[in-house]
Amino acid sequence: MGTTKAKGTRGRASRTAASDAEARNAPTSPEAASGAPSSALRGEFAYAQLRSDIRSGKLMPGDRLRETEIADRLNVSRTPVREALKRLESEGLVVFSQPRGMTVAELAPGQVLELYAMREVLEGAAARFAAEHASALEIESLKQLVAQHPAIKRSEDAFLNNRRIDEAIANAAHNVYLLKALNVLSDAVSLLGTTTYTVPGRIKIGLSEIAAVVEAIANRDPDEAEMAARRHVRSAGSVRLAMRFTKF
Repeated sequence: MGTTKAKGTRGRASRTAASDAEARNAPTSPEAASGAPSSALRGEFAYAQLRSDIRSGKLMPGDRLRETEIADRLNVSRTPVREALKRLESEGLVVFSQPRGMTVAELAPGQVLELYAMREVLEGAAARFAAEHASALEIESLKQLVAQHPAIKRSEDAFLNNRRIDEAIANAAHNVYLLKALNVLSDAVSLLGTTTYTVPGRIKIGLSEIAAVVEAIANRDPDEAEMAARRHVRSAGSVRLAMRFTKF
């Protein structure tokens, strides 16, 4: 929420639960779905699986993407993998460079600042619209997610809860164009690497910031909802920048 590249196994471990949760919704292999899958189906499967792996943190910024290894893992030929990688490259999720070949993209410092600037605008707008348009059921769902906060002790659980609330607010905004923009932004957020909730003290502070957003939405206060969402993103952005220069 230049990327801060995951530091050894700690970075990967911090998102293990997120990866497991994503895996439950991972695309089903076309080999399992059909005895004779088409080339287009295999390509779509490879694309969806790789995109899911990047979004969940199973594939981290800077990780190499070898066609042969991916093909073996997904039980497809190299052709659909190559097509999937080209598609992901066009979306900015993977990059090609010598001598490493294809890798998961890493964000430069300037890109991180630009990303958080857009997050502040879009997530602030989503909170405002949700305060205006959310149904009673949607607000109750948000409250139930916040009610889980006292039991959250691990960074990966905080990350997942934060993501679910973000998605719930985006849907409660009831603006299809804003939702599309947030989905694109979500892909870029996946390239940030290790969650900011690994920083000591961030779980308590971050979750309290999110709770304030939900409270404003529940109170039907668009101004406060937007301001609270913007504060949360700015706070996360400050932590993210600090992570680039400090080992936690």
